[in-house]
Amino acid sequence: MKILHIDSSALGAYSVSRQLTADIVAELKHSSTNAVTHYRDLAAQPLPHWTPVADASDPAAVLGTEMLEEFLASDVIVIGAPMYNFAISSSLKAWLDRILVAGKTFRYTANGPEGLAGGKQVIVASSRGGFYGKDTAGAAMDFQEPYLRAALGFIGIQDIEFVRAEGVAVSDEHKVKALKSARDSIGTVIARAA
Repeated sequence: MKILHIDSSALGAYSVSRQLTADIVAELKHSSTNAVTHYRDLAAQPLPHWTPVADASDPAAVLGTEMLEEFLASDVIVIGAPMYNFAISSSLKAWLDRILVAGKTFRYTANGPEGLAGGKQVIVASSRGGFYGKDTAGAAMDFQEPYLRAALGFIGIQDIEFVRAEGVAVSDEHKVKALKSARDSIGTVIARAA
């Protein structure tokens, strides 16, 4: 099993999503003796925003090719996706811009777009300061999870699981409970993703 581990939180050691991705990857490695992990920290090594590049030797084109090859070579992708201003971080968006590539991970057909990256599993570690889940007052402001489902679904990935820690900014006590609840769900999420 080839695991691609992506972190995008700017909070370093204070990041809930980073704690959760580390726990998810540790559980995946524990459940698979042949697991190989490739790690990418999008906050420590941010990607420039996507722009068209005509020259394949341009450093931006080389970096884009590298990101795409890492993604395509992976069986399981673990993504740390904190909610920033109701959506994902710009660093995670810049990474997605490198993997949503016409002719590589999707193509347009007479019947509409067709995803070419199916068969992969994605586990997203989602952290949110407030409450944005289904049946909450903030649900209409959640552009994080629907966006990730849409973007990954567009390229053919349907096996998407979320490990959520909600309300982590409400209080220290609630943060501890949210983190415990999220950690408790990891085994179930991995079992469903397997």
